[in-house]
This record gives sequence, structure tokens and C-alpha cells, in this order.
Amino acid sequence: MRAAEDMDGFEAEASTATMVSGASSPYQPTTEPVRQHRGWGGIHCDVDYIRSLCGVLKCSQVVLALFSFICIETIMECSPCEGLYFFEFVSCSAFVVTGVLLLMFSLSLHERVPHINWVLTDLVNTGLSALFFFIASVILASLNHKSGAEISAAVFGFLATLSYSVNTYLAFKKWKVGSRSQNMRQSSDYMRARSESRDVDCRPEIQRLDA
Repeated sequence: MRAAEDMDGFEAEASTATMVSGASSPYQPTTEPVRQHRGWGGIHCDVDYIRSLCGVLKCSQVVLALFSFICIETIMECSPCEGLYFFEFVSCSAFVVTGVLLLMFSLSLHERVPHINWVLTDLVNTGLSALFFFIASVILASLNHKSGAEISAAVFGFLATLSYSVNTYLAFKKWKVGSRSQNMRQSSDYMRARSESRDVDCRPEIQRLDA
């Protein structure tokens, strides 16, 4: 009985000493909340992409589409006007879509949405923009009334067609390489899973456990 009382007293003294030493220790646990970077804090400019050939082409496409749109907007009279309206729609749409993609790629925002195939998205955008810019520029050149604004818009349109065509070729090559590597990865995973299942079937101890 006395031994039990002595043991209780020893434990009480030990807990008291622990509390005192913990209070006097300079290494106290902090209660300050951990700051997390959220929202727009993680955005950074990808300078390597802007300096690459695809980035330079994207910047040129945005500038050419903007100049084409400005030139076509300065035309006050037209007859017929359908070709001008079509060129205006194509240049404005290309400027907006390509500008959004340029921001996504240059600020690495596309990495936050990994479930979208951005290479295929860029390929579709550049291919359609090249096709529609070429059609709109041909129509505008055929309906040209020898005005400076129409000539400038047609020239910028053909230059944009060339830029989009080169970008389409590069995007197609990149998409083809990515698709090939993805197929090889899937086939290797399938072969690995098949070999593992074959090894499991060949083990007699596992077969006895299953039985």
C-alpha cells in the first residue's frame, strides 16, 4: 500500500517537473496558422514558352489578327458588305481565341486544367483560323475597291494565314508525338499487368489459397 502511494507521488512530481520544464523551454509549439498560397498567387510567366517558336507565332497571330480587325473597321462604305462582315468576324474571333490561349500558355494556367487536351485544342484553333483567314482574305481581295484599308486588311489576313499554317504544322507534330507516347505507355501498362497476372497464376501456393 505504501509502495503504491510512493509510486503515485513520484508520478505526480514527474508530471509537475515536465510541465515546469515545458513552460520554461524556449522551443514552444507555435499556434500561428500556416499560410497557403491560393488564388492567383501561383501564377508565373513562362518566359521559355514566349521565346520559343510557338510562343513567337502566337504573339504574331494576336498582333496580325488585331491589325486586320482594325483595318477592316476603318472602312466606312462597302458594296457588297458580306465579305467585309465575314473578314471582321474571322479576325475578331481569331484575336479573342488566340489571345486567350496565349495567356493560358504563357502564364502556365493550362497546367491547372489537366483534363483538357491543350495540344489538340491548339491544333484545332490554328487549323480553323488558318482556313478561315485564307477564305476571308481571298474574298476580301476579290471584292477590293482599291482602298488602302481593304488592301492592308487583306495583306494582314494573308500574313495571319501563313503564321497560323506554320503553327498548325508544329501543333500537329507535337500532338502526333504525344499520342504515340501515350499509346506506348498504355501498351506497356497492359503488358506489365498481363505478366503480373501470369506470375500469380503460376504460383502454386496462391492457387492453394484460392482453393
